[in-house]
Parts: sequence; structure tokens; C-alpha cells
Amino acid sequence: MQSTDKKIIGRLESIALPELGIEELEVRVDTGAKTSSLHVDNISKFMENGKPWVRFDIHPDIHNVDKLMTCKAIISDIRKIKSSNGVAEQRYVIKTPMTLGDDSWPIEITLTDRADMNYLMLFGREAIGKRLLVDASEVFLVPLQGK
Repeated sequence: MQSTDKKIIGRLESIALPELGIEELEVRVDTGAKTSSLHVDNISKFMENGKPWVRFDIHPDIHNVDKLMTCKAIISDIRKIKSSNGVAEQRYVIKTPMTLGDDSWPIEITLTDRADMNYLMLFGREAIGKRLLVDASEVFLVPLQGK
């Protein structure tokens, strides 16, 4: 893929996580983070049809903490992740489709407590992949799908 084929994104973008019922989520693009991470509360593991799942709560609108969604997803992995403050923790990893503008592709997301962070989700290198280039001087370069 030539670099001219790559979409340019800013340091902040809006994405959707349709399988989780999230239509619009502001994310901070972080090329220093390998895996994307999502702030969630009340994480609990359960079994469904013989497969391990995780249930969690999310406040998809950072400006409206009263709005709460309960989501569930199949656990694709459990990994030891070192956070920006150097502390390692075990995290559930889910794989879910992500939509950025008119494009969708599956990404891995670790679930964690990011309550002390400004954005609910970090959009990491694996999600960026070979599809995107980041212009750190810009924000919200990609319009939401259908807008």
C-alpha cells in the first residue's frame, strides 16, 4: 500500500464500536501504545455457550456521566499490559469491529480503568496499522460515517 492510499487522522478522532452499541466515541490517537484500550467499569467474566465472555459498563459520553451502557463481548485474550505510569496489569482483550469514517475493520481493545485519563479510549498502533497516517497537529480529520 502506498502512503498516498493512507487516510490521515488527527491526534483526536471520533469512532464507532457498533457491536458494543457505541455510535460515537472520541478517542486519543496514541502511536506509543501498541494496543488500544477502553475505560470501563464493573468488569465481570462469565461463560456463555461454553465460551468466556466479559460484561462491562461504559459511559460513552464523557460529558454525560449519567448515561451508562452495559456491554458484553467474547474474551479473545488476557494480557499483561504495562500502562503509561509503568505499572503492569492483567487485562481482558476483546476483538470488535471499529468504524472510522466510511471504513470499518476489527481491532483489539484492552479493557481497563482509565478514570484518571481525559479520553475514554486510546487508539493504538495495532488499530492504526498500515491504513492510517497520524498528523499530530490536527484533530477530527475524519467525518463520522453518514455525516
